[in-house]
Amino acid sequence: MEITGTHTETNIDGTVESIKNAKNIIIVPGYGLCVAKAQYPLAEMVSLLKSKGKKVRFAIHPVAGRMPGQLNVLLAEAGIPYDDVLEMDEINDDFPDTDLVLVIGANDTVNSASLEDPNSPIAGMPVLNVWKAEHVIVMKRSLGVGYAAVDNPVFYKPNTSMLLGDAKKTCDLLLAKRWRNIV
Repeated sequence: MEITGTHTETNIDGTVESIKNAKNIIIVPGYGLCVAKAQYPLAEMVSLLKSKGKKVRFAIHPVAGRMPGQLNVLLAEAGIPYDDVLEMDEINDDFPDTDLVLVIGANDTVNSASLEDPNSPIAGMPVLNVWKAEHVIVMKRSLGVGYAAVDNPVFYKPNTSMLLGDAKKTCDLLLAKRWRNIV
């Protein structure tokens, strides 16, 4: 399958607006979050959002990161409550009812080519169906491929925006924004 189209980029202010407008948010962390050590500012931001009445949960793919369980450990170290961290089979059906998905440093585990392209090297691999949410913001350093070296069609879908940059710096910038007016 040839991936065509153009991606849409957003910035910190656009991402803040999307977060403010969302009531139900799912965060999908990946290896990029691990490498950047972005779990701490992310945990602080999530705590603030939850205190403002937002429903925020995490979706974990079984092989997210470089080894099973890596994301669970990192999120626990940052103080994310275990009840907010759900495995793929527990949360995958919730994406169609989700206002906003923040994908942070994940690529292959959210790649729709696994379901849309029978000729893809990852065809049939279970993935988190993030593209079914109302809006997706993918936070990663570039539009480059992930570990499996497969392009990701999600980056070009009309409901996806790309927030390019280092995960830690991006999470720090998001955390630094004024959140008093969150409804």
